[in-house]
Amino acid sequence: MSWDFTEDAAFMALLDAFKESGESSAMEFLAHGEGAFHFQELTQNAAGEGIDLSDSTDLQAFQQEVIDTLEDL
Repeated sequence: MSWDFTEDAAFMALLDAFKESGESSAMEFLAHGEGAFHFQELTQNAAGEGIDLSDSTDLQAFQQEVIDTLEDL
């Protein structure tokens, strides 16, 4: 993927919310509430950057990349 989502405002908000939540699992955090909201915003921004996430496999790969990045930071 040519788009560095870690520089996107939605990702930064997602990261801040994840850190503040105290949740240890990024997957659980993204599954509901504030995490789901920020992830949806991030996917919309990806579409605006020309990233096609309409295929469920691509969306799942993107979600896993976001999860891995959240847990690494």
